[in-house]
Amino acid sequence: MEDSSGHDHLALEALERRRQALAEIDNAKFGWFHVRACIVSGIGFFTDAYDIFAINLVSTMIGFVYYQGNNNITPHNVDTAIKLSCSVGTVIGQLVFGHLADRVGRKRMYGVELMIIIVATVGQALAGNGPAASFWAIITFWRIILGIGIGGDYPLSSVITSEFATTKRRGAMMAAVFAMQGIGQLSAGLVGLIATVAFKKAIQADATKLDFVWRILIGVGAIPAVSALYYRLTIPETPRFTIDVEQKIEKGIQDAKAFLERGASAGDYTDNIAIARTYNYPRASWADFKRHFGRWQNGKVLFGAAYSWFALDVAWYGLGLNNSIILQNIGFDGEGDAYTSIFQVCLGNIIINLLGSVPGYWISVFTIDRLGRKFIQIMGFTVLTIMFVILGFAYDQILATSNILFIVLYTITQLFFNFGPNTTTFIVPGECFPTRYRSTAHGISAASGKLGSIIAQVGFGLLKDIGGTNKWIDHLLQIFAFFMLTGIFSSFLIPETMGKTLDELSGELPPKETMDSEQFKGTY
Repeated sequence: MEDSSGHDHLALEALERRRQALAEIDNAKFGWFHVRACIVSGIGFFTDAYDIFAINLVSTMIGFVYYQGNNNITPHNVDTAIKLSCSVGTVIGQLVFGHLADRVGRKRMYGVELMIIIVATVGQALAGNGPAASFWAIITFWRIILGIGIGGDYPLSSVITSEFATTKRRGAMMAAVFAMQGIGQLSAGLVGLIATVAFKKAIQADATKLDFVWRILIGVGAIPAVSALYYRLTIPETPRFTIDVEQKIEKGIQDAKAFLERGASAGDYTDNIAIARTYNYPRASWADFKRHFGRWQNGKVLFGAAYSWFALDVAWYGLGLNNSIILQNIGFDGEGDAYTSIFQVCLGNIIINLLGSVPGYWISVFTIDRLGRKFIQIMGFTVLTIMFVILGFAYDQILATSNILFIVLYTITQLFFNFGPNTTTFIVPGECFPTRYRSTAHGISAASGKLGSIIAQVGFGLLKDIGGTNKWIDHLLQIFAFFMLTGIFSSFLIPETMGKTLDELSGELPPKETMDSEQFKGTY
């Protein structure tokens, strides 16, 4: 029978081999397997943003198709239900998939959420009126299902990219994945514009021909998802999950080597040695979750990540709801016949995305591993606070002075949303939590953000017309300034993750120099 010292020696040896295997991933030379991971994850976010953004254009189109008796305007309750339903589903998906990815594995869940998105996208494109169910009820149902798939993509893509990334370029890789949102938003406008132009004569003759356009616009969103599905289903399990959660050190080591060599899993490996329980390496459970996050040093990070995302999305989606105001001020308010109206709305949305949104994403990609996540987040919240104070308290004066000035201020705001907290709130939760809760905590943080978006869509959508159409916009901008200010303070609760390994950030294992010390014995 092996004595305890022999057992301790094997445990220490296993832990050292684990450290070396994961260090190879942390310090690996950037290669094709990293590019592949970014592309596979990024296509999902491209699809997510495309589907979310396209519905804003679709809502305008269906007004001409289904609500001609309402001056071609989609009723407020229908418009809200169609747009809000996706956010509700997203909250569900973020929490459920976040938990399942930590419980059964990243690989087993990755691809499932994309299949849900594909089915829901096709379902939307085929939605129609019927005696038993109206058009808007059917598309709302499919938007909820779509939201569940989109929600699942947040924690999975973030965590998988994080756990496969090198320490030096982890921020840039995760930012590049998230930056595909901007490309997705832009693409929705481009597809809508091209489809509208293609049906120009038909739309001018009969506005209901926009029924073809919005179905094409929605349906195209399934194409990138289908193209990425095979690669998501075949992506290897992350070695960190295999080693730390499943506690199969040998398989994890082999998978790490295989990933670095050919970007694939090593396959089945039967000689699995678990991290010795002598050191009480914790397993995920509700009791352990409460114990871990019940400690202030851990709980404050989760709160800081979750609230920062919440505060951001209140303003991010609140401003997005008022795109019609922005379009009006740049001369693309969608007035006129059906073709002219839709053409202007699509073109105006393309311009809005090119003004500051897309550039902001990619500035983050190239600077986040130099400036740091925490710095960019606090800087972004600070600039946004200042911008919303200016826009909120001088709204009427700015519009009376110059539309150009308004556009410049709006562009700066969009730039620092994405070169700021919109990017970092996605990245930090994928880095700073233990492997056993990394996906769950990211899901909680992301769901907090979507809760903020729901509040913006329901509450602020009603408030903006107090005293008359769009009469309360200035007060809404002032409220956004308050939330941006609170985001500054919550950002001080998160750690700076730049240049640190996931082990250092999570505190899961002691540093190498202490592994052979007597003090190490019995601490894990």
